[in-house]
Amino acid sequence: QVQLVESGGGLVQAGGSLRLSCTVSGRTFSSYTMGWFRQAPGKEREFVAARARRLNGGSTYYADSVQGRFTVSADNTQKTLYLEMNSLNLDDTAVYYCAAGVPALGSIRTSRGYAHWGQGTQVTVSS
Repeated sequence: QVQLVESGGGLVQAGGSLRLSCTVSGRTFSSYTMGWFRQAPGKEREFVAARARRLNGGSTYYADSVQGRFTVSADNTQKTLYLEMNSLNLDDTAVYYCAAGVPALGSIRTSRGYAHWGQGTQVTVSS
């Protein structure tokens, strides 16, 4: 059984930085495409970033809204996915979710291809 546990959320001032972590237990880490999604109050869950599984080349993908500010990385030995978030702004306030699955590359930015989800971690950016 695959379990994902996020950590690292919190309260930060606009312009600040946070690093989220997602530790995976169960199946081999590199066999999954790993993604970060977020959901703000009253809004739908949206794609943030992803790292494709090794079979698909391990490339990284970002939403336009976070490109250049966020970086997704992984430590395969620790089975941990990271999301480094810099230059945070008020629009980044949301619950951030880690997800694992085997979506087709054309669907990597959609949630439907991810079978496993963490419980979420709150990120709040204040002015």
